[in-house]
Amino acid sequence: MPKAKQLIRFDWALKKILRDKANFDILEGFLSVLLQENFKIKQILESESNKETDDDRHNRVDILVENSDEELVIIEIQNSKEFDYFHRMLYGTSKAIAEHIKEGKPYADVKKVISITIAYFDLGQGIDYVYHGTTSFKGLHKHDVLALAEKQKTLYEKTHVHEIYPEYWLLKVDQFDDRVHDKLDEWIYFLKNGEVLSNFKAKGLNQAQKKLDEMLLSEKDRKTYRAYLNRLRDIASEMHNKKANMEEQMDKVKAEAKIALEKAQGEVEKAQGEAQKAQSDLEKTRAEAQKAQSDLEKTRAEAQKAQGDLEKTRAEAQKAQNDLEKTRAEAQKAQNDLEKTRAEAQAKLEATVMELSKNGVSEAVIAISTQLSEAQVIEILNK
Repeated sequence: MPKAKQLIRFDWALKKILRDKANFDILEGFLSVLLQENFKIKQILESESNKETDDDRHNRVDILVENSDEELVIIEIQNSKEFDYFHRMLYGTSKAIAEHIKEGKPYADVKKVISITIAYFDLGQGIDYVYHGTTSFKGLHKHDVLALAEKQKTLYEKTHVHEIYPEYWLLKVDQFDDRVHDKLDEWIYFLKNGEVLSNFKAKGLNQAQKKLDEMLLSEKDRKTYRAYLNRLRDIASEMHNKKANMEEQMDKVKAEAKIALEKAQGEVEKAQGEAQKAQSDLEKTRAEAQKAQSDLEKTRAEAQKAQGDLEKTRAEAQKAQNDLEKTRAEAQKAQNDLEKTRAEAQAKLEATVMELSKNGVSEAVIAISTQLSEAQVIEILNK
C-alpha cells in the first residue's frame, strides 16, 4: 500500500479550518461523494460548536451547512460513546427544522435536513460501517410505498415522499476494515487514519492532503491543535479509567454475586433435600394411609359379611324359634290329644268293666279280659 503523510484530524479541521470559504472545497468533496451529487456550500450557519470557548470540554464537533438548494446539512463528529445518541440525532434535525422556518410561513417552507454523523465509537448494533436512514410510508395491506401526487411533485419540486423528511447518514469509522473499494471508502479511510494515499481519487481528498498538513499550520494553530489532541487523549484516558474502575467494580460485584449465588445454591440444595425428604415422608404417609384405607375397607367388608352372617343366623334362629314353638304347640296338642284319648280309653274301659260286672262276670275274668289287675277292676267298680 502506498505510503502517506499524517494529516490533522478531520474533527479539528471541521472546527478550525473547513469553515473558511477558501476551504469549502474539502467539505464539498466529502459531501458530494457521500450524497452522490455535486454539493455546493452556500454558507456555514451558526451551530453549537461554532462558538469558541476557553473551556471546550465537548468530545464532539458539529457544523451546520446550507447548500445551494437551501437544504440544511448537519455534520457531527462524535468521539465518545453516548447511549442516547440516536435521540440526539433526532433532536438535532428537529431543532434545525424549527429554527429555520419563519413565523407565519406555511409548512411547505420546512427545510430539508440531512444529518451526517461520523462516529468514532460503536453506535448501535450492526456489522456495516455506513448506514443510511430515510422516512417512507408502506401500505399495511397492499405493501405499496406511498408516493407524492403529481401536483405535490410540481409544487415542492420533489419526486418522493422521503425527500421531504430528514434523512440520516451514520459512518461508524472504527468499524471500517481499511479495505478500500470505492471513493466513499477513500474518505472513510482518511477519516479513520488521517491519511490520504497517493492513489486516492475521491473528490476533495487532494485538497485535504494539501491543506490539512500539520506543518502548514501557524505556530498558534499548531499549539491549539496539539492541545486539542491532548484533550482528546485526556478524555480517552478518563473514559478508559472510568471503564477500568467500572470493570473492577463489576468484578467485585460479580465475585460478591458468585458468593451469594453459591450460598443461595447451597440453601436451594438444602431446601431441595428437605423437600425431597418431605416428599418421601409424604409418599410414605400416603402409602400408609392407602394401606389403612385398604385395611379399613377390608374390615368394613368383613364387618359387612359378619353383619350378613349375623342377620342370617338371626333369621335361622328366628326360624328355629318358630319351628320350636310350632313343635311345642304340636307336642302340646299331641299331649292334649293323648290325654283325651287316655281319658276316653279310661272311660271306655271303665264302661266295659262296669258292663261286664253288671253282666255277672267275675272280677278275675274282667281283669283278664281287660288286662287290668283285679285291684284296678275293684277300684273302677267302687267309683
